Amino acid sequence: MAAKATKKSAPDSALPEHGIIVGKSAKYEVLDLKFGNRHGLVTGATGTGKTVTLQVMAEGFALAGVPVFAADIKGDLSGISAAGVATEAFVKRAEGMGLKYQPDQFSVVFWDVFGAEGHPIRATIAEMGPLLLSRLLQLNDTQEGVLNIAFRIADEQGLALLDLKDLRAILSLVADNATELQKEYGNVSSATVGTIQRQLLVLENQGAKSFFGEPALDIADFMRTDRDGRGIVNILSADKLIANPRLYATFLLWMLSELFEKLPEVGDVDKPKLVFFFDEAHLLFNDAPKPLLEKIEQVVRLIRSKGIGVYFVTQNPLDVPETVLAQLGNRVQHALRAFTPRDQKAVRAAADTFRPNKNLNTAQVITELGKGEALVSFLEGNGIPSMVERTMIRPPSARLGTVTPAERNATIAASPFKGKYDTTVDSESAYEILQKRVNKTAAPGQQEGEGGGVFGKVGDVFGSIFGTNRARGERMSTGQLVTREITRSVTNRVAGKIAADLGKSLGGSVGGTIGRAIVRGALGGILRR
Repeated sequence: MAAKATKKSAPDSALPEHGIIVGKSAKYEVLDLKFGNRHGLVTGATGTGKTVTLQVMAEGFALAGVPVFAADIKGDLSGISAAGVATEAFVKRAEGMGLKYQPDQFSVVFWDVFGAEGHPIRATIAEMGPLLLSRLLQLNDTQEGVLNIAFRIADEQGLALLDLKDLRAILSLVADNATELQKEYGNVSSATVGTIQRQLLVLENQGAKSFFGEPALDIADFMRTDRDGRGIVNILSADKLIANPRLYATFLLWMLSELFEKLPEVGDVDKPKLVFFFDEAHLLFNDAPKPLLEKIEQVVRLIRSKGIGVYFVTQNPLDVPETVLAQLGNRVQHALRAFTPRDQKAVRAAADTFRPNKNLNTAQVITELGKGEALVSFLEGNGIPSMVERTMIRPPSARLGTVTPAERNATIAASPFKGKYDTTVDSESAYEILQKRVNKTAAPGQQEGEGGGVFGKVGDVFGSIFGTNRARGERMSTGQLVTREITRSVTNRVAGKIAADLGKSLGGSVGGTIGRAIVRGALGGILRR
């Protein structure tokens, strides 16, 4: 494994059999594993201990055999791959909770969209889909509509969309045939296509070229355990990715969507199949259009039944939309500062989301919490939130902080996925197929083959558009080539309708057969000319 786990010590007698001790108030605050897929929220101002809480929870899930995925914004989580140090502060804090501090380390796989500090993560354009891609490109409704047309044309023509050059090729096709395509798909403007192309260039300059392509990530590779039965901790190096918040947010949503679409329904489970921790979660929601927010809410609400737990980590509970916030059953609230009216509103909002404790002034305590302290409420019993308690968070077992570059490289070199994703593969897809069609058509002395399209035989104007009025051996544009294919598919649908109408007029199966034969003969003669 990427980081070999140390030999397991005997379980602490204070640890529950089916839960994660996150800290201690008057009692141990335990996150019950059977509610681990009910999602959660960790909030608090900068420097109040959110990363420590995240690491403690990730370690707990891993020990229980639950794979973990965590986006590491500052590199602080990488230390989970190295053994912790029994510092005086950690030992004293653990003993104060009635626990024995035991240094440990966990099996880790490092990932990086750009491939610099971990295995590359890639997705194909087709997997991303037009909705998420439109959000990534910041397209308006009209531009999104044209992008959907491009995806539809690629699907109908059997042209795989794997990387950015494939999408550019399809968009060029749409622009070249805007007039003809609008008859079936509605208005298509070449200017709109040009805008999308420019946005693709901006995206490429921000590093998206590294993300789109093959080999695409097999989402099952996130859901593995090590030889000791512990869950592998997958850490995404996001320090560079965070510089492009839209790519970061869309990437995370794409992963959730992939899990939602591919995993079977499992209902309530004894423990999650996978847990996600999304740091800087506000980037997922900032400036998101309503349709995308609805999709995020849908995925978060429904992915629970797939056995997936999602935990958002952010500074302010107001960063998360109410519709999503309502789905988060496990809460850890670190200190907030009430310096501004918005801060004061956030404090009140955070206090109101907890189940009240008559012995605790929640709103006041939120502003008084020290580093390492938090207000905690986890689901218990039949899924009811526990009363909020002021809690001291336990120290993590693995290293708190970053690993050195040498340690990271050693972990990557020992990874079970070494060599699987590290080399880019450029498969034959839309761009290559269209290029082959152009080259084949441009071969000297070559016959036209299958013909230039139905309307190309009707008149010189249509022939000019669809590439039928040209000298033998003259090169057809990519747009003309694919328009011919599009026109043929449209014609076939028209032919089927005419045949059906003729069949109805002649009556019975015999009439249908005669009608189809007449139409096929007439259209076939035209196409062969």
